[in-house]
Order: sequence, then C-alpha cells, then structure tokens
Amino acid sequence: MPPLHKRSNMSLVIPFVVLALVFAVLIWGKYKTSRMVKPTPPVQQPAGQHTAVLFFIDEGGRLVREGRQMEACSGTEVCMKAVLDELFNGPVGELDEALPEGTALKGVQVVGDMAVVDLSRDFSEEAVSGSSAEMAAVYSIVNTVCVNFPSVSKVKLNIEGDEKAVLKHLDLSDPLAPDFSLEQSPAPLPADPAASSPKNDARKGTK
Repeated sequence: MPPLHKRSNMSLVIPFVVLALVFAVLIWGKYKTSRMVKPTPPVQQPAGQHTAVLFFIDEGGRLVREGRQMEACSGTEVCMKAVLDELFNGPVGELDEALPEGTALKGVQVVGDMAVVDLSRDFSEEAVSGSSAEMAAVYSIVNTVCVNFPSVSKVKLNIEGDEKAVLKHLDLSDPLAPDFSLEQSPAPLPADPAASSPKNDARKGTK
C-alpha cells in the first residue's frame, strides 16, 4: 500500500495537469484561428443609377430641365413609366409642376418610334386655363419622354383611352414631336470687365 502522502500529492497534481491541457488546447485553437486566412466578405456594389431629365416650369411658365437620380431598370416601357412617375411626383427643387393637379399616369406603350401615354381625366378637366399652360403641361411629358428615350421621336397622349382627346386649346388627336423652343432661354454670359475698363477705351486727342 503506497504511503498516504504520495496519494495526496497525486490527487493534487492530476487536476493541475488536466487544467493545463485544457488551456493548451484553447491556446492552440486560437493560434490556428489567427493563422487562418479569413475570406473577404463580398462587397455589395450599389445598384446602377442614371440621371433622368424631367421638364418642369419656372415662375414665368417656361419649361426648365431638372435632373433626377433613377435606379437601373430594364425594358423601355418599364423605364419610361418609372421616369414619368418621377415627373408626375413633381419637382424637388424650386421649380413648379406643369401638370394639372391630380393627373395620374394610366399606362405607357411603345409602338415603333412612338410612345403612347395614357393619362387620367384630370389632365383635361383640371388644366389651368390658357394655351400657354396647356402647352407647358403637354410638352413637359413629350419632351421628358423624347429626351430620355432617343429611340422615341413622337408621343401620343390619350386621356382615359380616348385617342381623339381635345383640350380647351390643343388637339391631342395626333402624335406630337418634342418642342424645345418652350424651354427657358439660357442666361446671358456676364460681360468681360476688362472690355469696359476705362483704361482700355481709345480716347482720341489724348496722349
């Protein structure tokens, strides 16, 4: 029978050995983990965007272009509807909306080089009185479509499916080509200060 003190020593040593082994396994695991090359998580690329050109009006009733960031889309009709939805949502800056209040987009169809845009009845019933206001409302749509979709050269506007719709001053029976003469004229460039400087003026009879 082994001495009592030796058995006591063994009972104290064994837990320490087990604990040391546990720590050794943990440390080795962490070491291996730190040495492993971690795969780089894939970077999510932002969805493609493009800038659409929308036509609103200024205080004088002239058409003015406003850029709008748009999400990428596929299909001419789908993209055209998205652009027109933005137009119908109104401007984000200081410009005014050219469309009559309550006008809604009913549908869009592309036939060859022509876009057919169907509008709600509010487009005719809520139109601001005056030929200039009607022109601005009509060509805010026509110009927006043709500028953003170069393959489209003309736009047919229907009202609730009516292909022979007539406003108070405009006949919408025929397709319309864009009219950029309705846009606001660009501001004149500032004069060159040097050109009007007194020292550059030719003064006859002086030395």
